[in-house]
Amino acid sequence: MEIKISDKIKYIGVDDTDLDLFEGQYVIPNGISYNSYLILDQKVAIMDTVDARKGKEWWENLERELGGRTPDYLVVQHMEPDHASLIHEAAVKYPSMQIVATAKALEMMPHFFEGISLEGRTLAVKEGDTLSLGDHTLQFFMAPMVHWPEVMVTYERSEKIVFAADGFGKFGALAHEEDWACEARRYYFNICGKYGVPVQALLKKLATLDVACICPLHGPILKENLGYYIGLYDTWSKYEVETEGVFVAYASIHGGTAVVAHKMAEILRAKGAPKVSVADLCRDDMAEAVEDAFRMGRLLVAAPSYDGDLFPPMYDFLHHLKLKAFQKRRVAIIENGSWAPTAGRVMKEMLSSMKEIEIVEPMVTIRSRMKQSDLQALEKLADALLA
Repeated sequence: MEIKISDKIKYIGVDDTDLDLFEGQYVIPNGISYNSYLILDQKVAIMDTVDARKGKEWWENLERELGGRTPDYLVVQHMEPDHASLIHEAAVKYPSMQIVATAKALEMMPHFFEGISLEGRTLAVKEGDTLSLGDHTLQFFMAPMVHWPEVMVTYERSEKIVFAADGFGKFGALAHEEDWACEARRYYFNICGKYGVPVQALLKKLATLDVACICPLHGPILKENLGYYIGLYDTWSKYEVETEGVFVAYASIHGGTAVVAHKMAEILRAKGAPKVSVADLCRDDMAEAVEDAFRMGRLLVAAPSYDGDLFPPMYDFLHHLKLKAFQKRRVAIIENGSWAPTAGRVMKEMLSSMKEIEIVEPMVTIRSRMKQSDLQALEKLADALLA
């Protein structure tokens, strides 16, 4: 599959469709792409490498596009191994090649590559610095904590291309065509979700540039409707509501809490909730549950007590939300307990530790199984959540 960027800027990345878990935790049924680019001018610049898993394919792509030329620069925007694993190999193969990166990235390189020799062959760049390749000029913008501290993005002035590091990335191999937003959203909130403020800072920098194309390190090259993609990133990084509605997240041991959660979804729909999405935290993809919690304006959590505490799948979900800086949402709580309910207290404590979370009352307690007498309390909770 040929990915066309321009006559002078070549795609040399690779798809990985054999990997089951990205970063050891995110299910990627349609694989992932490791994007890398080559700029051919009077000087030649490689824009990032790829994961060592696909090193053979990357080297073939690079050498084909080089056509016998020697790269002058390797621009390293992000030191995470899925983009930087081949830095040492490239440095050895091309001893005259300069490595261009932030000072922080250069500091980190020996941590990943024992024995790498950097003396006399690095160019540490800072905010606004430029590097001329001939007709193409690279300008560097610092993007710390999007989503590591050493990150930068690169703007190529003549063709108005942003090399966006992990920004605007997406799960899914390029050979697999699918809607961008769904897997880009899951990627964003689980990879970059904690770092809304740094992403906002980067978006403000991009707003000063004339951008015709965005080249991320994962996912498709974006050339059209850039306002749509940038607009979603703006919404996500401000922790604003993308979709009005309620996300019902439940965990159930013996099915009792599941019945309550689905009944609440039914009640919410009957009361006019514009969208209601339901997830079983014991079975459904955790990353998708995190995504939906950030996407929707309201959250309802339902879980049983367990060992005098909270059933672990719900604890894990709320822990994930806190890690990713979940905020600015209305949340309702349903607990279940056969003799000494504790789940509600734990859920309330966890949610209260998050920023700008409004916990609506009344919290509903179910004793083992939902009964007809519980319906009035569920109706009241639905009204409070939708108010």
